[in-house]
Amino acid sequence: MSTKNHHFQDISADRYDLAGARSWMSNICGPHHLKAARPERIQFHHSGNVLPSMSTTLGYVEYGTDVTIGVGEEFRLNCYSLSLPLTGEQELSKSGRLLRSDRDWGVIVSPHEHQELTIAGDCHKLQVAIPRAAMHKTLEDLLQRSVDAPLCFQAEMDATQGAAASWWRMARHLIDELERSRDLYGQLFFTRDLESVLIKGLILAQPSNYSDELRERLEIKLPHYLVRARDFIQTHAREELCLEDIERASGVSRFKLFEGFKKYFGQSPMAFLKKHRLTAVRQEILEDRCQRNISAIAMAWGFNHLGRFSSEYRKLFDETPSMTVQRAESRRIR
Repeated sequence: MSTKNHHFQDISADRYDLAGARSWMSNICGPHHLKAARPERIQFHHSGNVLPSMSTTLGYVEYGTDVTIGVGEEFRLNCYSLSLPLTGEQELSKSGRLLRSDRDWGVIVSPHEHQELTIAGDCHKLQVAIPRAAMHKTLEDLLQRSVDAPLCFQAEMDATQGAAASWWRMARHLIDELERSRDLYGQLFFTRDLESVLIKGLILAQPSNYSDELRERLEIKLPHYLVRARDFIQTHAREELCLEDIERASGVSRFKLFEGFKKYFGQSPMAFLKKHRLTAVRQEILEDRCQRNISAIAMAWGFNHLGRFSSEYRKLFDETPSMTVQRAESRRIR
């Protein structure tokens, strides 16, 4: 693996054994089975880029021989893995259905469902891996409320027409530009927004169990007092804030403020503040690449009780802060 600068990572690997290929892709997507009828013919190659803010990985992958990837109860991915063959084919087995994937149809392997993906030896494909936490946060931002049920996409993605095809073109263009130049795409504040747009675009383009609610929600505008309160929280989140501060910024009564937050965000103003801070800490951990101590980052965002911080972080992101660091470190130069 190689890296060109502190905020941006080029990654690549060539492996000629099943265990090596599985280990590499486990760092990208999470634990999974990997089987091959002719394991001695493995000629695995992966190249890509890791976007720092939410740890999305984009690139190309091939195995050189027919392989089957399995995920389910025993092995659960930590990301949504999207792939589109540029040459060759693959087939996704899910819920008793076989879904053929070629240059016209991509597929999504979700982290919470039992699936098997069989990839032909001549399949060279584009792959995008979006962490569950990033997808979850972006969905909640779009819905403006907390969500408990996992996001379940339709597994087939049309790459020839419609919104999904536009998304694939955007992803491929982004990968090509990331490989071509660092003058613009190597700048953190630019790639941070691109990563957010990529994830939002997927959620809006691909049918899911939240599509109907998203259509309804996006037609609703937040009341002005909630916009004032939300913007105040996000601007002053590093400071010592209390409910009275948010109430004053909103310009409405406490009762109306709570009512609005519950209706539009699904939580209280202080819970909204805590979640914003936790998300900001995670983003800094991923972007900072462990140059600073986790405790220092957490305290800078107002978490003075580190034990409670770690517990709340794990509850929200399904991993401890140190696990986030370890995953980021596993993609650094070795």
